Amino acid sequence: MKNDFNFCPMCAGKNIKNLNNRKWICEDCGFDLYCNVAAAVGVIIFDDENNILFEVRAKDPQKGKIAIPGGFVDFDETAENAVVRECKEELGFEIKDFEFVCTNPNTYQYKNIEYKTCDIFFKSHLPDQFSSLNDFINQLDIQKSEVQSLAVHQVKTVEDIEKLPIAFESTRETLKKFIQGN
Repeated sequence: MKNDFNFCPMCAGKNIKNLNNRKWICEDCGFDLYCNVAAAVGVIIFDDENNILFEVRAKDPQKGKIAIPGGFVDFDETAENAVVRECKEELGFEIKDFEFVCTNPNTYQYKNIEYKTCDIFFKSHLPDQFSSLNDFINQLDIQKSEVQSLAVHQVKTVEDIEKLPIAFESTRETLKKFIQGN
């Protein structure tokens, strides 16, 4: 997919050159626009049996497919703070104990624009006060605009991962690393 502009955002000139979807240059006024990678986070919430909490996405991209809780990192926010904020927003739960798993690149298609992201993944064991992920789910207050519903899937093998309708390739690759290290 090629991201293009018809007019320069500074002078409205039409002489915009697209250099590999990374940089746009206006030959009329000299304006440069760079498209840098955005940062996003996700957290794998799991139990002792490698059951994992998934959200069914309520909107595009990938509406109806499953994802782990997470989202884009805000300006002036750490990845760790973004995980806490996203869980609070999407699940109504303040996550406290989590640790880094890995990073993976991702392509995020939204409204005919292709965004490249570096997704930063964490994991968090089911909090001790809950006896199961289903017990945990019953205590959550999901953000209906983002999360259609919640689901639990056991993920122990690559085959388990490949069968799931996972929204983003970065999550799929991270789950493969997660099962190797857990």
